[in-house]
Amino acid sequence: AEAAAATGVQPRQLSFKGTLQTLNAFAAVWTLATCPGPQLYQALLKAVATHRVGNRPDRIEPRAVKRKPKPRTFLTEPRQLARTRLLVNT
Repeated sequence: AEAAAATGVQPRQLSFKGTLQTLNAFAAVWTLATCPGPQLYQALLKAVATHRVGNRPDRIEPRAVKRKPKPRTFLTEPRQLARTRLLVNT
């Protein structure tokens, strides 16, 4: 939100995945810095603000399961034993 406010855009216009990747990239620098100060934090915010979400109008994805589960059971015994059992029952 701070990166969005600093650049004058809405937080929804910044990429969440891009932010995660930027944070992972800065993690090594942050831990190696002797005193991670405001300059490093401002550089992080600037880097986060560069990852924008593209314009994708009318983007709606249904939240539904596409296929029904199959009415089959799992083979829980050796295949030869299952074949023998099937032959005896028929």
